[in-house]
Amino acid sequence: MTSDSAAGGKAFRIAFVGLGNMGGGMAANQAKAGRQVLAFDLSEAALARAVAAGCQAAASAAEAVSQADVVITMLPAGPHVRKVYAEQVLPNARPGTVMVDCSTIDVESARAVAAEVKAAGFRFADAPVSGGTAAADAGTLAFMVGCDEPDFALVEEILAPMSRATIRAGDHGTGQAAKICNNMVLGISMIAVCEAVALAEKLGLDPERFFEITSKSSGQCWSVTSYYPWPGPVPTAPSNRGYEGGFATAMMLKDLKLAQDAAAKAGAATPMGAQAEGLYALFDRLGAGGKDFSGILHLLRGHLEELKLAPKA
Repeated sequence: MTSDSAAGGKAFRIAFVGLGNMGGGMAANQAKAGRQVLAFDLSEAALARAVAAGCQAAASAAEAVSQADVVITMLPAGPHVRKVYAEQVLPNARPGTVMVDCSTIDVESARAVAAEVKAAGFRFADAPVSGGTAAADAGTLAFMVGCDEPDFALVEEILAPMSRATIRAGDHGTGQAAKICNNMVLGISMIAVCEAVALAEKLGLDPERFFEITSKSSGQCWSVTSYYPWPGPVPTAPSNRGYEGGFATAMMLKDLKLAQDAAAKAGAATPMGAQAEGLYALFDRLGAGGKDFSGILHLLRGHLEELKLAPKA
């Protein structure tokens, strides 16, 4: 890595692997920051969007990695991360390459990959994100980082074009632990808010007036003030655009499954997390996997028809 990149980040050569709903916007923000981004995804359409946003297309993950001094991965699940690092990243990385995995995966996989990367002589961080697709596009994600403490300043600089907040959670794997615990809180709190909104409506209290009250009362939380599930009070919330373009129900369900798996392995009691997983699993099964998770309001209201869902086969 050049001294210029250490000082200002402009000279980072980044291999960005995984250009889906989140990764596409993240890679674009690295390119906007003036960094050379060698992008790869199995989807030709995703790769074309990255090129239009200023990235350079690579023919494979291995090709991108071989030309970079930073590798950022954003992949669907633990098995994908393990496979890509074992088969594409580690065999092709140049000496001194820094590797940052922004996927949301199980803690065990994150620590296993970190051990393999360190054994091969490279630096690694697990750095899952919070903020959804809008924040990915805007460069305002929050990153929860698990890494060796001396590496954090460099990791923070690498993530800067994509971030509004980058916090070191601790050693390898704690970034993933922070992500799944945070999203368990989010999933549970959204169900609580949706239940309250549905009850308020049944009791003759206008949901918009309820927002005015609860946003200034003890029920105030992020799911109320930043992501209210009823259209109107929070203009930027997905509830105002048909529950599209936010944090998909299928992704919330994935995170809650990760949390329950981690809880089972750690011997932790998470009864509310288990209940939340069950409700989002039902919502997903009814065809809402692609809808924002706050749309579960309409399941609780008994008005799923408002979402115009196509049930899963």
